[in-house]
Amino acid sequence: MHKAIGYIRVSTQDQAAEGVSLAAQRAKIAAWCAANDYELVAVYEDAGISGGSMTGRDGLKAALAAATKSMALVAYSISRLARSTRDMLALADGLEARGVDLVSLTEKIDTTSAAGRMVFRMLAVLSEFERDQVAERTKAALSHKKAKGEKYGPVPFGFREIEGRLVEVREEAQVVAKVLAMREAGHTLREIAAKLNDNGIQGKKGGLWHASTVSYVINRQAVA
Repeated sequence: MHKAIGYIRVSTQDQAAEGVSLAAQRAKIAAWCAANDYELVAVYEDAGISGGSMTGRDGLKAALAAATKSMALVAYSISRLARSTRDMLALADGLEARGVDLVSLTEKIDTTSAAGRMVFRMLAVLSEFERDQVAERTKAALSHKKAKGEKYGPVPFGFREIEGRLVEVREEAQVVAKVLAMREAGHTLREIAAKLNDNGIQGKKGGLWHASTVSYVINRQAVA
């Protein structure tokens, strides 16, 4: 019997918008393995982690390390593995060099054949193109609101809302600056969250920090 390693990932936004929860992804991977005579050795996960970067994703690192020659790395979709074409193709090339197959259930493709590899590369490019288009439209809309000082979604950390307009909170803005500096220095989202919690810094609603909330703060600051 062939052996497979599963990888699942979801961010808070993904789970709400796409309905691809960790449990749903795990179930689909298990079903595929059973139907194709694969033994599912292990499933690794990244919860609340964006796919925009390959850094800070301990679950993916563990999955790649566990997948050895003649095994298959199975994911719900290529978007769970990576968001950029460069990262996705580098990951696929690395697996191919080690003799590991890559299976994506949503796109119903794998890299066990030349045709499968060709389709995979085409879909990776199209996936990034679609993501970039959505990002451009969203960024333009949010930038317009931000330029006018209007609220553009949940009140972000670093601001408070006064009569529909965002006003900077100096203490929170200083925390945001520290978060950006730590990220620039190479710290993972989880490391940053742990540091904030250790220092007794509370989130916007007084709760603990998580990788997903740190990612949200960083992404909101990226909206020019």
